[in-house]
Amino acid sequence: MATIQLTNVSKEFRLARDKRVLALSAMDLTIAEGEFIALLGPSGCGKSTILHLVAGLDEPSTGTVLVDGLPPKDLQAKQQLGIAFQEHALLPWRTVEANLELPFQIAGRTPDRAHIAGLIELVGLKGFETARPSQLSGGMRQRASIARALCLDPKLLLLDEPFGALDAVTRRFMNLELQRIWQQKRITTILVTHTVEEAIFLADRVLVMSGRPGRILREVTVPFPRPRTVETMRLEAFHHLVDNLTLSLEPSD
Repeated sequence: MATIQLTNVSKEFRLARDKRVLALSAMDLTIAEGEFIALLGPSGCGKSTILHLVAGLDEPSTGTVLVDGLPPKDLQAKQQLGIAFQEHALLPWRTVEANLELPFQIAGRTPDRAHIAGLIELVGLKGFETARPSQLSGGMRQRASIARALCLDPKLLLLDEPFGALDAVTRRFMNLELQRIWQQKRITTILVTHTVEEAIFLADRVLVMSGRPGRILREVTVPFPRPRTVETMRLEAFHHLVDNLTLSLEPSD
């Protein structure tokens, strides 16, 4: 599991020769080993930019990003990073099992079939090993995507709106499933979401970001013990925290 440290991180993007956009400004953030963090904020506030910086897919304009004291690309080079996005990105011509073999093949390793079988069972897809993505529901495709992200036993899991395209009922079920998987693996996790209820249900801490340039406006430690259940979502205290954080997201005058 990984410890993440962002120190005075800013990120500027060049859109044209004479136009630049500051996505993040003076960001300081520490994420402990095994912690589950959720990032909330308006569109364009830099949530996904943070994921890209932590993943080593981009470099900060100023400041430093370290994972276990090293540049994120070191983690990437060791195949110790798992990523799942809103679009499942499963290869449509491959079966579930073959899609999970892909990370091993990219890393130049022999697929661990026992490990793959265990992950398929972990995400509730036992019996669908030979199914192709077109034969699966949206929720099942996302479960396969998460299983693939876990294939190489990553130290860090990055989730960018993984359930954003799902209906409300399926999304709630997937929240329960993700919590179950995370409790078994306890991988350091960063979740980007626009859904306040999802952030509170899943995370140890919720970070509320400002509009561009993104900064952390507020940090909330979620008080509800794990495992959280559907009943947790019905608690008055849960709804009070949802309302409170929702107000934090409303633009100020």
